[in-house]
Amino acid sequence: MSTTTTAHPSGILACRNLERHLGKGENRTHVLKGVNFDAHPGKIHAIVGPSGCGKSTLLYLLGLLDRPDAGEIYIHGTPMADSNDNARTKARNAHLGFVFQFHFLLHEFTAAENVIMPMRKRRLLGETAMRQRASELLDAVGLADKAQRLAAHLSGGEQQRVAIARALANAPAILLADEPTGNLDARNSTHIFTLLTRLAHERRIAIIMVTHNADLATRCDHIHPMLDGNFHT
Repeated sequence: MSTTTTAHPSGILACRNLERHLGKGENRTHVLKGVNFDAHPGKIHAIVGPSGCGKSTLLYLLGLLDRPDAGEIYIHGTPMADSNDNARTKARNAHLGFVFQFHFLLHEFTAAENVIMPMRKRRLLGETAMRQRASELLDAVGLADKAQRLAAHLSGGEQQRVAIARALANAPAILLADEPTGNLDARNSTHIFTLLTRLAHERRIAIIMVTHNADLATRCDHIHPMLDGNFHT
């Protein structure tokens, strides 16, 4: 089981002394209480704990989708908590990929078109190169033969694999996954986890996964149990 530290960040993604409150007035809740965390390339980190303990709030902060009330977030050693919106958007596009419990695919587009969308947003590749990369990523997740199928015509497990391919479109160093198997049956959950494990090791991606699935968590490289807004060993 992993431990956290307040020393200088050593991970590719790290946070120090994160604090976050949600709500106002009598409903104001202290959700995160001085959280410290380091994620390393090629490793899968499972954040586990009961509902309401702060897991998803932490993931959204680490993904620069929300701002902490106090503390710091580092990506490749660069502090990001107080950076402006433009810098945060650039950092997300350059370094982060996201996989959620609900895949959020656009059903009227094909699998390949869904994977291409993040690349269009970043505008680093030409059309041919984007299509080639989408094809390679769909092949990596076992869906090369369904690249031109509409997302609406894919099974739940297939749609989640497309979502993973999409998350990898801009070659992120860090993949944040919020209950990525929570909407899948046992067979597809195992398949998705095996896929994430292979991608983490082969591509040296740091994966931070929030999960209620105790069996999957025990197969991760590090387990970070959360309770009442902080990690507990």
